Amino acid sequence: MRRTIKIVVALATIFCNSAGLPAQSAVQAISLESVLRLGGANNLTIKAHRHRQELASANLALARQWWLPVLSAGISTHQLQGAAMNSNGLYYLDVERNSLWAGVQADLQWDLRQGFFNTSAARQRADAAEHFSQAGKNQVLLEAINAYYDFQTAQLSWQAWEQLAKQASSIATQVAQQVQAGLGYESEGLLAKSNANHLKVEALNSKAEYGKKSAALVRLLNLDPNTKLLSVDTVLAPLELANAELANTDFSAAHQHRAEVQGMTRNLQALLAEKKSTTLGLLLPELTVSAYAARFGGLFEKVPPTDPASHPNTDVLYPTKALNLSLIWRIPLGRLTYAGALKQYKARISLQQTRIEEQQALINEEIIAAKAQLLAAREQMNLAKDGVELAAEALRQSLSRQQLGTVRPFEILQAQEVFIKNKLDYLRAVATHNKAQYALWVAMGHNL
Repeated sequence: MRRTIKIVVALATIFCNSAGLPAQSAVQAISLESVLRLGGANNLTIKAHRHRQELASANLALARQWWLPVLSAGISTHQLQGAAMNSNGLYYLDVERNSLWAGVQADLQWDLRQGFFNTSAARQRADAAEHFSQAGKNQVLLEAINAYYDFQTAQLSWQAWEQLAKQASSIATQVAQQVQAGLGYESEGLLAKSNANHLKVEALNSKAEYGKKSAALVRLLNLDPNTKLLSVDTVLAPLELANAELANTDFSAAHQHRAEVQGMTRNLQALLAEKKSTTLGLLLPELTVSAYAARFGGLFEKVPPTDPASHPNTDVLYPTKALNLSLIWRIPLGRLTYAGALKQYKARISLQQTRIEEQQALINEEIIAAKAQLLAAREQMNLAKDGVELAAEALRQSLSRQQLGTVRPFEILQAQEVFIKNKLDYLRAVATHNKAQYALWVAMGHNL
């Protein structure tokens, strides 16, 4: 652990010095593991998917409360002054009426057709939101992985150009000394110096590309825009993650495991549940129950009690209860005649099934493309690795001969050019290979 910390500190120091940044600049060491962790925690797209999942869960909770009653409690008064009509149809003038109602009431209304099927549909949509959230997370993390490998390739490329530029500057100085001692031609010194300047320009271009890749990764990870990233993975090694999937030709298994297909299937099941409200649901009634218990009676009027001796004139509130119950079957003639709602559900179900088939075709394309890219990158990687080893040996021998004065500068220039080209080819091939590994892993239905 201490050794790792020292390496990171040393790399950060070198980074600040070579990039021209003050020592107090926010330099954050990063690795593929931290990219996956930060991407899952900070990425704004993933946060949006989480909020959509929370909304679907809230809709499910709302659908589940359909059977619960509405309770009420309180006091109400009724006052009348003037004319009132009696039950026998006679009018009475100069009437005053004052009454008080105090109690509790419960109103229940159950639409069994909507309650059962809408709750089932909401449950399926909540599950669908969870699967879509996972699918969105996979795509975002896959994008972050690609951005990290691009960033790491840019960092290692920049370091390779820097190293080559320093080497060329040292050679140019040695050639200049040989020219001054009369052991070489002036053109050789000019050529060596020109080559050193060219490599410095390429190093600056690579540094700019490194900055672009760092900014893209900072955006994906939703970090402070002033953060400067530094990869602690100093070696870009081939990854062995989805090699076993190369021989897997069972596309249907990948369809079943992909979160996108699972989410779309849940939405299809939600539509099927809602469709039942226009078929089987016609047989289910609406049940309504209303009940209350209260004290009811005069508010201001003094009513003579039954026992005047023990209770003089007092206000009287009598206990009262009520219960209303109804069970109603509704027969929509429009549904029986035109079946518009049923036709809508059938069309939406067919459309959803087509979308699932389109998603499956897209998954097939992703799998085929990832396998092709993985195989091509593997071959490129092997060729580039051999090329790097050969070019490195050729460059080493050229530098040894240069020490002895038996090599021309243009030969070293050529050796450096071949070496850096093979080095960059190898870095790009390994990065492409690793990105294809993750792409195939996700395409086959695995989650990140």
